[in-house]
Amino acid sequence: MTPDRAAAGASGAHARKRRPRGAVRDGLVAAGLQLARGGGPDAVVLREATRIVGVVPNAAYRHFADRDELLAAVCAAALGELADRMAEGVASVAGRRGDPVAAGERLRAVGTAYFAFAREEPGWFATAFALPQRHAYPAQDDVSGTDRSPLGQLRRALDELVESGVLGPQRRPGLEYPVWSTVHGMAVLSGQGPLREVPAADRRHLEERTLKAIGDMLG
Repeated sequence: MTPDRAAAGASGAHARKRRPRGAVRDGLVAAGLQLARGGGPDAVVLREATRIVGVVPNAAYRHFADRDELLAAVCAAALGELADRMAEGVASVAGRRGDPVAAGERLRAVGTAYFAFAREEPGWFATAFALPQRHAYPAQDDVSGTDRSPLGQLRRALDELVESGVLGPQRRPGLEYPVWSTVHGMAVLSGQGPLREVPAADRRHLEERTLKAIGDMLG
């Protein structure tokens, strides 16, 4: 080995030793997201993630017992991406809470962001729902204690419809599930299902029809 290569190797080893605590774990999750973005949950492989991060495969086992644990972390991260985009859409709607028009627009923003994420990030969308129950209660509550998960945001939008008088309180219990299944079902049908070959304009039209049907059902 030449002196230059030996020095480079020593420098690299020194850099690896100086990685901040948690950096490897965060790097593996980021690598998992990168893999999932291109190939969905099946592409999340522990060895490939370590290659991207630049650590030896055994280093991953200090943070994840196996591939399933890494996938669970990547699933939560993908779900967080969806939640952030939904929150941005809701925040873009003007109007005080409880205003009937604003309440309807915020519910629509929840569905619009959901569809956009499924359309623009199919790998992350598939990964976000790859594991059972992870969708319902992810650890994404902010410092205020508000549930920022996608399901939590849908529940909050439906609660606002009740507060604004658009939706009768007797109709509210459990309503998030048929609404969610309607949007999620169309996203899957037009993304990975039998409607996946429809032109983009037709897909957008189907999404709009779905949102309108939900609005008509709740109005």
